[in-house]
Amino acid sequence: MNRINTLDTLITRFQQQKPIRASSLVITLYGDTIEPHGGTVWLGSLIKLLEPMGINERLMRTTIFRLTQDGWLTSDKVGRKSYYSLTGSGRRKFEQAFRRVYSTNQTVWDGSWCLIMTQQLSAEERKQLLDDLNWQGFGVLTGQLIGSPNTNLSDVNTVLASSGLQSKVIVFKTHQQEELAGRQIRMLVRDCWELDKLGAHYQEFINLFRPVWQELDEKDNLDPESCFLTRTLLIHEYRKLLLRDPQLPEELLPGDWEGRAARQLCRNIYRKVTPTAEQWLGRNLESADGPLPEASQAFYKRFGGLN
Repeated sequence: MNRINTLDTLITRFQQQKPIRASSLVITLYGDTIEPHGGTVWLGSLIKLLEPMGINERLMRTTIFRLTQDGWLTSDKVGRKSYYSLTGSGRRKFEQAFRRVYSTNQTVWDGSWCLIMTQQLSAEERKQLLDDLNWQGFGVLTGQLIGSPNTNLSDVNTVLASSGLQSKVIVFKTHQQEELAGRQIRMLVRDCWELDKLGAHYQEFINLFRPVWQELDEKDNLDPESCFLTRTLLIHEYRKLLLRDPQLPEELLPGDWEGRAARQLCRNIYRKVTPTAEQWLGRNLESADGPLPEASQAFYKRFGGLN
């Protein structure tokens, strides 16, 4: 078996984070690996899986306890063993983010914008609303006006209703423009969404994982455990990037947008390591019903198809 040597760089980089963000990595693990395989796993399996990352048993138990206290995980006890799965609210939270990670569909933009006037909101309310709408691509256009080119009103109204702010804001939907992405609009987007900074983060991702792809492209008969660990860290880093990315329409992005190359690189590595990683998981994860179930059909549709 050929171990993936560039994995050492990825693990070292993860371990150098102080403190180690074990909770975030566990959420990545559930979204990428455990949910497609039935959603429930024995705590002992989790400890074994992430130990090579520098997460020892004590830290793992503390992490799982905190995620349970925060409403992300729930547990079932069978005999002396504890099995953990995402709660309903935890699953809804991760689905919003992970749907972006594996999707290949770029929504066709009709040139319209959703604009929200927030003059009546306090600074705290405005910040919370922007945080709640960030995943729909909203940004501050100017002063107390926020907007997004890629959302729908029903989603916006759902957020406003849940936050109790419907009576404090004014929502507009613009019509299609003749010129979808003129120079003025592109400059506005570049500044308001800080695309230069986001592009630099995408370039860091490319620089980190390009050597991994170069090594994978030269090897066959890969080591199953290193495939699993590589895939986990790949999605962990990519997921963090997408949480910052407003997912703007192609018409508003630079021609040399780094996000495109980062997505292609992530897709290539994921498709390369997944078959062998799945073998490792089948042998090393245990659910309450025994061996881990086969992955769902939706799993094999990730990144446009894994077969």
